[in-house]
Amino acid sequence: MSLTSDELNFLVYRYLHESGFRHSAFTFGAESLVAKSNISGSKVPPGQLVNFVQKGMMYAELERTVADDGECPGSTEPLSDLSGDSKKSGGGGVGEKRSRDDGAGGSSSKEGGSSSRKSSAAAADAMDTDAPANGAESTLSEEQVTTLSGHTSEVFICAWSPTTLQLASGSGDSTARIWQVPEGPCGRSQVGQVPDPVVLQHVSADNKEKSKDVTTLDWNHDGSQLATGSYDGQARIWTASGQLANTLTKHKGPIFSLKWNSTGQYLLSGSVDKTAIIWDAATGGVRQQFAFHKDPTLDVDWRDADSFASCSTDRMIYVCKLGVSSYLKCFTGHKDEVNAIKWDPSGTLLASCSDDHTAKVWSMKQDTCLHDLREHKKEIYTIKWSPTGAGSSNPGAPLRLASASFDSTIRLWDPETGKCCHVLDKHSDPVYSVAFSPNGQYLASGSFDHCLHIWSVKDGSLIKTYTGQGGIFEVCWNAAGTKVAACFSDNTVSVIDVRV
Repeated sequence: MSLTSDELNFLVYRYLHESGFRHSAFTFGAESLVAKSNISGSKVPPGQLVNFVQKGMMYAELERTVADDGECPGSTEPLSDLSGDSKKSGGGGVGEKRSRDDGAGGSSSKEGGSSSRKSSAAAADAMDTDAPANGAESTLSEEQVTTLSGHTSEVFICAWSPTTLQLASGSGDSTARIWQVPEGPCGRSQVGQVPDPVVLQHVSADNKEKSKDVTTLDWNHDGSQLATGSYDGQARIWTASGQLANTLTKHKGPIFSLKWNSTGQYLLSGSVDKTAIIWDAATGGVRQQFAFHKDPTLDVDWRDADSFASCSTDRMIYVCKLGVSSYLKCFTGHKDEVNAIKWDPSGTLLASCSDDHTAKVWSMKQDTCLHDLREHKKEIYTIKWSPTGAGSSNPGAPLRLASASFDSTIRLWDPETGKCCHVLDKHSDPVYSVAFSPNGQYLASGSFDHCLHIWSVKDGSLIKTYTGQGGIFEVCWNAAGTKVAACFSDNTVSVIDVRV
């Protein structure tokens, strides 16, 4: 048996991806040209590099302790003690961001999902009516969940159309899929009612080579178009029926984040090539490219119809505007790469989160952060604002900020005081995704522990939970606030009805 350098590079790339080091994975993948290899990722089991290393260590141990005559006198010293405890087994635990048994890793996308701010009083009433008493959550069974199968690799991202029950998903199998989810309660019996999805193939310009991971996707404001970003550095615009409308080819590296503006006129993208681009969605042309970052651009988010913020592994945050050559604002203060940024519904406050274990809240009125949120113990992967407060459909409700961390907790913050309102600590592995319901009363979270949780924002209680068969990369609510979708490392997408 032999292992080629291309195969080894692919195993390293997959290990980085599975361990949550997605930015390192994309950089390594670009430099080692894994995208040009003919290796089928769907045939490589999760955790394969660790498996090979473990077997190699076991073989080396045997080789060291077995004498030439076949006797096993034993060894007084372990071959290697990476953990500092020779009594611990060598299984798992390689990389702080690694999941437990499934080998699932970092989400291949930051926040590409569309998030509707429409209020749904009916959904809120149903949740209130069905929520268990005395703080005990209800556990959903497989019979109560609609599982969508068809992807042949991990599903990294999902997003509901803002106007219909169309659900888009993006995967490491070089496809995005558009599912038409039926009305009514979810359940195993509903699976037969789900039409075959529309499969959006991501291939090279000559249609000879797959483009690897679909890293991000987002619906426009009226659900008529879906944008996808890929490892090949191309953004693509599709109709709601799955027809390819445009291919955007200016980026020189994988696209990490992709967002429509509020009118659907422009599309904003951020890439490992260190730039952000505003595209004219109708023509596919570049309106302006912004190159202020010195390292890969990790996330972008619109402030209004023509201005936005971007963040990077260079620890910097820039606020830019279409038609302006210099940046409007530069926020500094994070001590490690900035993973995500989000404007509040009014466009007044900007939240950021980082591998430095902190989240920060910024204002355009000053250079230093308004609040430095420092209670997490590990990296914070993502943040979300509640669709409440000034500028939202629920102006009377208090504005909240949710942060999700590798310390397995979610924290809800009051942005006025900078105080933590609730610590949501029922997960047992890193939390990679959180999403507020459209009415702002509930929060969905997904973790490597395979659990999808629904929480009350008001008191932080756990209301509902579903345990799947793999790590969860993304969770999202439909516009009515009645269904939550979650995408898993076992190649599936699950949909639950919060009213059951």
